[in-house]
Amino acid sequence: MGIAHDLGVVRLGRRLPSPTRALRARSFPLRAPTVPGGVEPPEALRRTGVYFDTGWSRRWAARMCRAAIVEGPMRAMVQVLASPRREGADRLADLDGAVIFAANHHSHIDTSLLLTSIPEPWRHKIVVGAAADYFFGTRLAGATAALMIGAIPIERARVGRRSADLAAGLIDDGWSLLIYPEGGRSPDGWGQPFRGGAAYLSVRCGVPVVPIHVGGTSAILRKGRTMPTPAEATVTFGAPLRPEDGERAPRFAARIEDAVTALADEVSTDWYSARKRAHASASGTLTGPDVGLWRRQWALDGRRTPPTRTRRWPDL
Repeated sequence: MGIAHDLGVVRLGRRLPSPTRALRARSFPLRAPTVPGGVEPPEALRRTGVYFDTGWSRRWAARMCRAAIVEGPMRAMVQVLASPRREGADRLADLDGAVIFAANHHSHIDTSLLLTSIPEPWRHKIVVGAAADYFFGTRLAGATAALMIGAIPIERARVGRRSADLAAGLIDDGWSLLIYPEGGRSPDGWGQPFRGGAAYLSVRCGVPVVPIHVGGTSAILRKGRTMPTPAEATVTFGAPLRPEDGERAPRFAARIEDAVTALADEVSTDWYSARKRAHASASGTLTGPDVGLWRRQWALDGRRTPPTRTRRWPDL
């Protein structure tokens, strides 16, 4: 005791101080360790945008929940708001396995309409390519989109490696993909040029692309509106497309856009006339004339067919 007292280790009547108590007194909560100079700091863990983890949404419980949503409230909502007319599903009769469904995009209701229109066996084993910056901006929004529609984050500005690897991996595992090659909803009712994402994945994974034309949904809930208005919508499936030998993604993307354009012509006229114009490369364009805004709107109004919807009880 005398030696300890002489060395100043303890004083009579007092205990040794606790190391953890002294540490807490100096700095609590504990801070992350500093990084020495010249060393690359580790990248912070990201959980939103393209880094959002959607693996849990493809497990059994989430799939059963999503199937109940699609076949229940989602189907009822689509029937009440859109009274959809569906054509061309017989063109998919010879398909088997994973498929890429590529559709034009006018409204937020498009996804619900398509998820309730795509036939079995693809309907309940499908993921939806959704804009990473819009649907996965927060963890709550991302979880909602992943659970309700099976969304996966896709970079719409470019074909990003992370998004492409995720989509390709799911396709290789037997999942089908619903994607909007335009990259976003139409701002004025006309379409936008198709980007190469669907074509690239088809070439990479060796699966067919089914072109789909969706019509009438801009009248239900166009971009910029928050309240829907009931109107008649159409979903037309086209014949499956496959990349030709040596065909690159940009050229294949142009063929997919031409196929959707021909389907739009088919909806507004008839199958035979539309096929003749498609053969002559005279189907028109999804993107509309390159003129002023009011003239584009005038041309769009002239292109629309007169409404034929009649009020009836929803046929669920």
